[in-house]
Amino acid sequence: MARYAISDIHGCSRTFKTLVLEQLQLKKTDELYLLGDYVNKGPDSKGVLDFIIHLQKQHCQVYCLRGNHDQMLLKAASKGESALNLSEQEKAMVLHNFGMRDFKKLPPTYASFIDALPFYFDLPDYFLVHAGFDFHQDDLFRDKEAMLNIRHYEVDWERLHNKRLLHGHTPTALHAIKKSVAHQDARINLDAGCVYYKNATYGNLVALDLDTNLLNIQCNLDRPYPVRRKS
Repeated sequence: MARYAISDIHGCSRTFKTLVLEQLQLKKTDELYLLGDYVNKGPDSKGVLDFIIHLQKQHCQVYCLRGNHDQMLLKAASKGESALNLSEQEKAMVLHNFGMRDFKKLPPTYASFIDALPFYFDLPDYFLVHAGFDFHQDDLFRDKEAMLNIRHYEVDWERLHNKRLLHGHTPTALHAIKKSVAHQDARINLDAGCVYYKNATYGNLVALDLDTNLLNIQCNLDRPYPVRRKS
């Protein structure tokens, strides 16, 4: 049995499938933790969700967290496209991908899937979250906004019971992730900016083995598609 964590897939379904099926060769005894942001920006948000749902139906142990982009798409399903912080081109790509003309027409299967996603996981040796925690709050685990969106914070390790912290949300250069893993840092950001293939330091999807500390790296296979260069 192995345990893996992946974050920020952002519609890169070919890259995601290759990482899971060919590199990890996921078995039903393995546990796969996904840290959110399955949708938006990349070319095949629907394909990412379909693959996750397929794995779960095959009784694979795939556990998914909610990311800010998943939340954004869910909000757009009820409030319309004004809820989406995306370019017009990116909005058009998501609509085309799901075969819909209006975000309020998001198929119930996907809306229900996102709506059921938790905001964090508490494992015996790790906390997993999409973005992080606001350690100024009395209750870390009630601040959903922070868990989805926070970027700059200092960790109070006592409040995490000295467990390691894995998150994504902020695209990080691959060399920095490798260094963090090699040093076995207590806090590791797993967002290697897969969707931003036009940036030389990004364009990778990574999976960390939670037990061996091995980092599996898959370069973006979904290109080309229109995406803004990440500043």
